[in-house]
Amino acid sequence: MKVIILCGGQGTRIRDANELLPKPLLPIGDRPMVWHIMKSYAAHGFNDFVLALGFKGWLIKEYFLNYRSMTADLRVSLGRNDAVEVLHRRGVEDWNVTLAETGEAAMTGARVASLRRYVEGDDLFMVTYGDGVSDVDIGKLVAFHRAHGKVATVTAVHPPGRFGELGIRDGLVCEFNEKPQTTLGFINGGFMVFDAKRAWDYLPDNDPGLVLEVEPLQGLAAAGELVAYEHQGFWQPMDTLREFTLLNNLWSSGNAPWKTWAD
Repeated sequence: MKVIILCGGQGTRIRDANELLPKPLLPIGDRPMVWHIMKSYAAHGFNDFVLALGFKGWLIKEYFLNYRSMTADLRVSLGRNDAVEVLHRRGVEDWNVTLAETGEAAMTGARVASLRRYVEGDDLFMVTYGDGVSDVDIGKLVAFHRAHGKVATVTAVHPPGRFGELGIRDGLVCEFNEKPQTTLGFINGGFMVFDAKRAWDYLPDNDPGLVLEVEPLQGLAAAGELVAYEHQGFWQPMDTLREFTLLNNLWSSGNAPWKTWAD
């Protein structure tokens, strides 16, 4: 099963942290945010990733193309041979990473729709945002999705009040309201699961302005095909400099709740 990570946004609200990097490459400790997200999935056995690239996507490509060099000890010969020898590799990841160009200006739904060819061969695929971490048990999330048999599952979390709010009744998402002024209940925290055969009825691949959180998820909710997996644990986005600092402080303290993998 493949995991789509949305890595194409411009991250305008967090430019105070860094104006040069796309948000998924902003570091938490010595590794980028997207690495932390991937480690969370890999800890549950999901290691086949499709990164939906857009804004400064070439920098994300460079990171993964140079991943071995950046995580290993090297001996560089500067003479005629101009050789590079890998002496010791650290943090070897058994990941497959597809780096897919989905358009700099495309919206979230359009990015997912354009990746159909990479994910429709499986029965399910997952989607999450490239700017949020959580300690959600992804194995239990997938089992929950398989058990209810609907088209899609979103992970519902308790947030700050500036995100799209989910109305939940008997486990079903009965409405999906994009970014209300106040939020008292659950919001969509990402970590979504979709039926790889039926999801495309809600994700047409002909509209670069298609917002996943509007027509597709609202349509699924209206059809009774969107179910909420309620997560009471840790969830934190990285949209602002304050949140960037918070996540780095948690990591450096050794108490990062989303670190569910062994060193």
